[in-house]
Amino acid sequence: MKNLQMACVLQQRSNRNACRFIYASVYISGFAIVTALAASGGAIAQTYPTKPIRFIVGYTPGGAADILARAVGARFTEAWGQSVIVENRAGAGTNIGSEIAAKSPPDGYTLFMPTVANAINVTLYPKLAYDPFKDFVYVTNIAKVPGIVVVHPSVPAKNIKDLIGIARAHPNQLRHGSTGIGSPHHLAGELFKTMAGVKMIHVPYRGATPALIDLVAGHIEVYFGAFVSTLPHVKTGRARALGVTSMKRVAVTPEIPTIDEQGLKGFETGSWFGVAVPTGTSRDIVNKLHAEVVRIIKIPEVTERIASEGAEFVGDTPEQFSAFFKAEVAKWGKAVTVSGAKPE
Repeated sequence: MKNLQMACVLQQRSNRNACRFIYASVYISGFAIVTALAASGGAIAQTYPTKPIRFIVGYTPGGAADILARAVGARFTEAWGQSVIVENRAGAGTNIGSEIAAKSPPDGYTLFMPTVANAINVTLYPKLAYDPFKDFVYVTNIAKVPGIVVVHPSVPAKNIKDLIGIARAHPNQLRHGSTGIGSPHHLAGELFKTMAGVKMIHVPYRGATPALIDLVAGHIEVYFGAFVSTLPHVKTGRARALGVTSMKRVAVTPEIPTIDEQGLKGFETGSWFGVAVPTGTSRDIVNKLHAEVVRIIKIPEVTERIASEGAEFVGDTPEQFSAFFKAEVAKWGKAVTVSGAKPE
């Protein structure tokens, strides 16, 4: 365009009409290209999908992430007539699956399930092989699942205020277990200690089962854990629930108050499960995926599959989910820094 302007200045008098024609041609051509690209994107979205879709999950089969991905994938198949193949790419704190998804073609045929681990890993790992901010478009948050704080029955705490009082009176006397260093449950405990201004000793375990065994046996006094795996021990009286880590009480256990309502305002932790696609995926395809996921999570048969885990279904917009992810990175980043957690 700059060269065209110079040519027109030099030949302004003799070629005025020619310049006008050139300018008009350039702008008309540009408009035609933009229009054609927009129409192409819309046409792709209308026919999408035309082949099977893979849904990458960074966890082993059988967990909440896997169950949700398969439930949503099955409904995609029903609605669109194309298979959705769930690929479980576990390892390195979900980083293996995340990297595979991030480096996949941005054509709408690779979906990824980001979780709270992706937000934690930004700070926990000194270097990632992908950029969680630049390499993904966050389509929607499917659901949030709260954690729960419980104590051994020998601990004379009936609520969170009691626990804080005991911990302050006896610093570094209470032991709190988790499912491992850098896990959401470990960092929930660190966040709790920071907000409450208390000191407790962290005892990491390799999973929920050994942690709960030691809690029931009285080898640890406090446990920050997953709602679904911990609740059975509450029901049998082998553990006492003090609060859930969501902002709202869980529908299946309305008698258990939130930590937020017990004085630690703004305390919210737990797991969440979303849908993302590689950056560069057509916005029309992103919108189509978003609309379908929101429709699916309103189907009772889908929501009932993890309702027992206290799930709160979300279905927010891509912009809202992206903002949520950034806020989660900031929140968990502080917890990682304070705890000094390093990858196992």
